[in-house]
Amino acid sequence: MDRSVGAWLVGVGLLLAVIGVLALSGALSWFGRLPGDIRISSDNTRVYIPITSMLLVSLVLNVMLWVVLGIFRR
Repeated sequence: MDRSVGAWLVGVGLLLAVIGVLALSGALSWFGRLPGDIRISSDNTRVYIPITSMLLVSLVLNVMLWVVLGIFRR
C-alpha cells in the first residue's frame, strides 16, 4: 500500500466523525423528513419509505466516488 491510501483513510475517518457529531447534535434532524419521503401510520403499524432521502444519499455518494476516481486516475 502507498502512503496516500493511509491519508485517504484518515480523511474518510474524519469525515465520518464530523457526520456523527452533526447527527448527535441534531443538525441533521431534517434528514429523513424531506418532501417525498413516505410515512404511513395506523394504530399498530408504521411504514416509512425514504425515497427522497435515499436519492440524496445516492447523489452525494456518486459525486464523491466520481471525485475520488478522478483524483486516482491522474
